[in-house]
Amino acid sequence: MNDSSWGAPPQAGQAGYWGPTERGPVQGAAPAGPAYDAPEAQQTRPMPIVPDGPAYGGDQDDDRGAARTGGPLFRDEDHGAFPGGNGAGFPAGDHGRFPDERYGGRSGGPSAQPHATPQHDSSYVPQNPEPMPAAQPQPAPAPAPPKKSAGRDLGAAIGVGVGLGVVIVASLFVVKAVFVGVVAVAVVVGLWELTSRLKERKQIKAPLVPLAVGGAAMVVAGYVRGAEGAWVAMALTALAVLVWRMTEPPEGYLKDVTAGVFAAFYVPFLATFVAMMLTADDGPWRVLTFLLLTVVSDTGAYAVGWRFGTHKLAPRISPGKTREGLLGAVSFAMVAGALCLQFLIDDGTWWQGLLLGLAVAASATLGDLGESMIKRDLGIKDMGTLLPGHGGIMDRLDSLLPTAPVVWLLLVLFVGSG
Repeated sequence: MNDSSWGAPPQAGQAGYWGPTERGPVQGAAPAGPAYDAPEAQQTRPMPIVPDGPAYGGDQDDDRGAARTGGPLFRDEDHGAFPGGNGAGFPAGDHGRFPDERYGGRSGGPSAQPHATPQHDSSYVPQNPEPMPAAQPQPAPAPAPPKKSAGRDLGAAIGVGVGLGVVIVASLFVVKAVFVGVVAVAVVVGLWELTSRLKERKQIKAPLVPLAVGGAAMVVAGYVRGAEGAWVAMALTALAVLVWRMTEPPEGYLKDVTAGVFAAFYVPFLATFVAMMLTADDGPWRVLTFLLLTVVSDTGAYAVGWRFGTHKLAPRISPGKTREGLLGAVSFAMVAGALCLQFLIDDGTWWQGLLLGLAVAASATLGDLGESMIKRDLGIKDMGTLLPGHGGIMDRLDSLLPTAPVVWLLLVLFVGSG
């Protein structure tokens, strides 16, 4: 069928031209140039959709001067039909749309589908532009490393330590018997703390009465009768523990008496060597040397370990102790030992003090680890709360008790029992 079946074609440029579409005749602006048969018109290509509405705000059916998206209607369209046009026979900016396509299918024609953007039209704006990438959030600043903390009330610890030092030194140089009494009291309190924690945490009932009486007697016997008296008192105390426990049901007897004998050896027997040091002519100075070296060793371990400690010494037993702290303990104790043996102990020399300081640092560290082992087994941090900033009496005796026999023995070897 040719175009004559649609009626006589109007002249070029005449409005109201009826052009063939797939659904029937539609009315719109006639393209410039000769009319073509329907088969020729089927060679058109789809164009992008443009918004509804007339370009100049007039009647919707008036398409004169309407803005179009660029592109020729037919492949062989006469270019430049309109002055200033886009070379496709349409005004500038016209892309050669069917009238019903330009109005979104209002005249009954099918709406055109979008196609690739023409490269020659720089004024084309994509309908769905790609979104701008979201700004990447700035990473949060790294938190400042936590400051190291001593873990205790340092002011209270220093105050209590100074107070105890004054009491010990005053009793040590005024009347020796008073100092022996101070040691006996400390032993009894330490035994009470140890047996109480064993009962609370492990249901072990080590008899406190024979331990307290035998412990105090052990310290006095060591001061009066020396090592022989200390051993005899230790044996009698162990026997008293066995007999005392027989007054209760047999369930748990073995573990109770074993814990009682261990407590008798660990607290009063080791403390007896302090009383035995006091019996020498320069006994007060020997005891003072023993106390000073132990305290200096602990202080050096704490100071160096807190400031420089990075390598754990025994993380399963005491996570806070480091190898750097151990080196600090050895260094501080050896310097203090050389000074003490040179100036405080009769017939002592500085090199003996170096050896004594090394031995004190080792025994004090082992004693501290041993006490930590007991507390880990019991699941507690401190043995008591009697001393603010320190814990209990046993928390202060942990390094002193195993160091006492070491210092006593080395001083006897170096300068005699005098």
